Amino acid sequence: MNKIRKGDQVIVLTGRDKGKRGTVLSRESEDRIVVEGVNVVKKHVKPNPMKGTTGGVVDKTLSIHQSNVAIFNPATGKADRVGIKLVADAKTNKTTKVRVFRSSGDEIKA
Repeated sequence: MNKIRKGDQVIVLTGRDKGKRGTVLSRESEDRIVVEGVNVVKKHVKPNPMKGTTGGVVDKTLSIHQSNVAIFNPATGKADRVGIKLVADAKTNKTTKVRVFRSSGDEIKA
């Protein structure tokens, strides 16, 4: 179970964009994520008339390692760690894994 998922609000802990907050747009691989407005670089693009693209300098968002971000806890307004809790359903007698904030134990709404 991934502790950080698409759509989560995260805070960058290290690197050039330390302290920035953004939403996870996608997961590139098992350990890399793309965060909105973080790790944005300038890329020089050649024009390609066959595809209809114009050349120039474009902004591109690159991935960041998930160990460099922490999930944002709106209750405290700070970064927080994620824990996994097993919740039992009384009707079906099945247990499901739920992500919780480590500081408070509150469930993370995704």
